[in-house]
Amino acid sequence: MTLTLTVSDDVRALAPGFTHVMIEAHGLVNGPTTEESAALLDDAARRLAVRLDGRAPHEDPHMAAWREVYSAFGSKPSRTRNSAEALARRALSDGGLPRINLLVDLYNAISVAHLIPVGGEDLDRIQGGMNLVRATGQEDFVTVAGGEEVIEHPDAGEVVWRDETGVTCRRWNWRQGPRTRLTEETTSALFLLESLAPMPVADVEAAGAELAELLEKFSAGARITVHEPRTS
Repeated sequence: MTLTLTVSDDVRALAPGFTHVMIEAHGLVNGPTTEESAALLDDAARRLAVRLDGRAPHEDPHMAAWREVYSAFGSKPSRTRNSAEALARRALSDGGLPRINLLVDLYNAISVAHLIPVGGEDLDRIQGGMNLVRATGQEDFVTVAGGEEVIEHPDAGEVVWRDETGVTCRRWNWRQGPRTRLTEETTSALFLLESLAPMPVADVEAAGAELAELLEKFSAGARITVHEPRTS
């Protein structure tokens, strides 16, 4: 069954032109970072440096658009950066990109190379559909602090992804909760690529196609469906 994914009218009004491409994948093989996936991350950092041509990530027009939207729902974009900008900054630092696991490496490489937020969720851990909404402030967000599981609540008006159980990602794509993240045991996943104007829809499609190719390469025989872009 195809996962339902909805964007609320409040979010559409906040970010006209928001576009997302959803990829569903089943029969995946995950595991620790490999030499190949590490090389993809290094190559993505090189592609990013060429793309930016000396500019800081936040100076890119697409990242600037995300900063405007974050400010519009009350988040300080210099403190809580969208996932693509945060990864880009790490890619350009001396420490480079983190190595998490194979599947996360793949989508992080696409995020950095194309300078677009990309997320991955374990389909077996999602309860019901996924919804992008403005929070009431009462929703539960389960995270980990100091090695202990804690429950936070988003700010009222904050844009969040949530399922029937609670928030899966705060401040749009800033921080994912551990409940639905991709682990080495993940076999079915949802990958979501998100963009704002001025990024052309064709660029989002190209990033999605590249990610699908990588998933097919590293998980031979996986069933992968790339859905058509949806724009608000």
